[in-house]
Parts: sequence; structure tokens; C-alpha cells
Amino acid sequence: MTDERDDSLPRCAFCTEEKKICEDQLGSGPSWCPTLTGEGAVRSALNEYNSDRIGEIARVASIQEAECYHGRKPGPGARPYPVKPRAREIFEFAGRMKYKRIGVAFCAGLAREAGLFSEILESRGFEVVSVSCKVGRTPKERIGVADEEKIYIGEFEAMCSPIAQARILDLNETELNVVVGLCVGHDALFFQHSLAPVTVLVAKDRVTGHNPAAALYTSSSYFRNILHGKR
Repeated sequence: MTDERDDSLPRCAFCTEEKKICEDQLGSGPSWCPTLTGEGAVRSALNEYNSDRIGEIARVASIQEAECYHGRKPGPGARPYPVKPRAREIFEFAGRMKYKRIGVAFCAGLAREAGLFSEILESRGFEVVSVSCKVGRTPKERIGVADEEKIYIGEFEAMCSPIAQARILDLNETELNVVVGLCVGHDALFFQHSLAPVTVLVAKDRVTGHNPAAALYTSSSYFRNILHGKR
């Protein structure tokens, strides 16, 4: 790890401005602020929102965001507080978009969670198409995984095939796909190949009960060792 940084790269995660220009009309930003340096990208993005499909997703997502809070009112005295879990937010968003058929791409290790969520969706009137990551029963050796690189050495292991998951959901004409616990990397391939918009219900984290932020909140005892090269 090096201390040398390219000062032209956006580093919003480290912004210390009290009034950020991206959030406040009277705000300011550092030299690398993409609100200041990325005007072309912002204009290009705004053109994308002009399309009916993308524009409607963006509009409904903003409405859904606000609807997840109670206590909204005009003026500086407002104290909004969150009231909806992500599972509810997903089916409410899908309803607002008038979607009828939802895809669920899940990790085989989270079949129970995928089943519970599918039941919830069906109880709300949606058609649900669910596909396990192990679809196709293709041995891991097919993609060059050696026996000693498998979880259970000496046994058959089917590879995860997120591309197959995406294509099967596409063949079944899903309008929104929901990821439930796909592995890091496999989820990236699913996002890349899904024709329908994708959202995430569960981000896999085997150690924290699928709450990746928990490791960040305890960074003093876990990631500090990584930052200092001890793990």
C-alpha cells in the first residue's frame, strides 16, 4: 500500500467539507470534487434520465426513498426516521413500477432466505422466477478450478453460474431481478449480464450474518490489522 495518490481522482468518501457542493446550493468542494470536475459526465447522465424507462426508475426510486421515512415535514425542524426494511422497500418499488414478474437470483446457501422472500413477493401478487447459482450442475473443473482449490477437496462441486442465472431470468421475461447472497465476483457477473434492472436484498458476508457493514463498524479490531499488513 502506498501513500502516493493521484489528486485528480474523485475521493468523495474522504470529503471533509462542512457544506458539500453536491448537497448544498451554497456548498463547496475540494479540487478533485466530481461535481466540479465531472460536469460533462453529469450532463451525459441527465440525458439518460430523459428516456422513459430510465427516467421512470429514477423518479420512482426517489419517491420510494422518501416513503421509507416517517416524520417528513417542511422546515429545519423535520426529524425523519426510517420505518421500512429493505425487503418491503423492494416490493413497494416494484409495485410502483407496475412490474408483474420478479426474478430472484440466489446463492444455494441462502435457499431458505430466497424462499421466504419469494413467498412474500407472491403474497403481494407478483409472479416470481427463482434460479439457484448452481443451475446447470457444471463441475468447477470446467472453469479451471483445481481440486485443491475447491471447498470440499476430493468431492464433486458444481460451479456457480451467474451468467446462466441472468439468461434464464431473461428467457422468462422478468422485469426486475433481485440478488440474494451471490458471492463476490459472481454478483458482478450477474449485474453485467442481466437485461432487467437489478437490486440486492442480501449481500453475502459469511462471517457477519450477511451484514457486511458490521466488519466496517468493528474496523478497529479487524481491518486495522489489514491496513497495517498483519493479515
